[in-house]
Amino acid sequence: MGPASGTNRYGILCALGAYALWGFLPVYWKAVQRVPAVEILAHRIFWSFLFLAGLVRLRGTCLALLPAVRQKKTILVYSLAALFLSVNWGTYIWAVNANRIVETSLGYYINPLLSVGLGVFFLKERLGVLQRVAVALATVSVGYLTIAQGAPPWIALVLATSFALYGLLKKLAPLDALHGLTIETAMLAPLAIVYLGALEVSGSGAFAHAGTLTTSLLAMAGVVTATPLLLFAVAARKISLTSLGILQFFSPTCGLFLGVIVYHEPFPRPKQIAFAIIWAALALYWLEVLRLRKPQPAV
Repeated sequence: MGPASGTNRYGILCALGAYALWGFLPVYWKAVQRVPAVEILAHRIFWSFLFLAGLVRLRGTCLALLPAVRQKKTILVYSLAALFLSVNWGTYIWAVNANRIVETSLGYYINPLLSVGLGVFFLKERLGVLQRVAVALATVSVGYLTIAQGAPPWIALVLATSFALYGLLKKLAPLDALHGLTIETAMLAPLAIVYLGALEVSGSGAFAHAGTLTTSLLAMAGVVTATPLLLFAVAARKISLTSLGILQFFSPTCGLFLGVIVYHEPFPRPKQIAFAIIWAALALYWLEVLRLRKPQPAV
């Protein structure tokens, strides 16, 4: 009982660490707000690749990547994953620095319910009654917000869709989080290098020209990106998926707190109602998960 309990506590701490880092990530991107979002994205990709490649080298597992990169299907999966990841990263950075943190929070509340829908459609997973109601409520929330504000909440939808599709592809991918993300950033790194090189040649790049703090923060983007992912990978092995899923909502809750309380973003009544519907949907979804996991009495 003791060791298992300790393992669970360690896993929960790792999960909370990962979600806290993701939840407070807007503070980091706000600190480099004067740098264009595309340039920040390029730095995030480049430094993430260097950091991850360094970790793979230190672990001595470079050879583990060779069989994967020789298979066309694997390369296709990771190419698509890299595409969705770059869309997600870029949209998130732009939204944070455009004072739309509340909308990013909505996206990451919607994300798990959209992932459920993709699981049903592509992986033929089955849902309980309450889970079906939860997905329907999420659809109602997005529809209501679209009508109320006269336009779809496109930031939330792009973030939720891109990350849900990324998650779906990762379920089909053969490698663990570290090696998979290393391949994904390796695919994106050449584009980032070319873009950053062009900025340097034109004299418009921020790196080494926008002050020591900004330069340091851009260079640390790899560590900031990889650390929560590695913590998450540890947590996924230590605790149940149910616990991991429930803790997941710590991240968008932090984002909502930052957007409304710290950065004073508007949170009008339509958004409040939409969030309330999403929270109800999530409560129903996890109630069903917990009900299905509860041991049934012997007959």
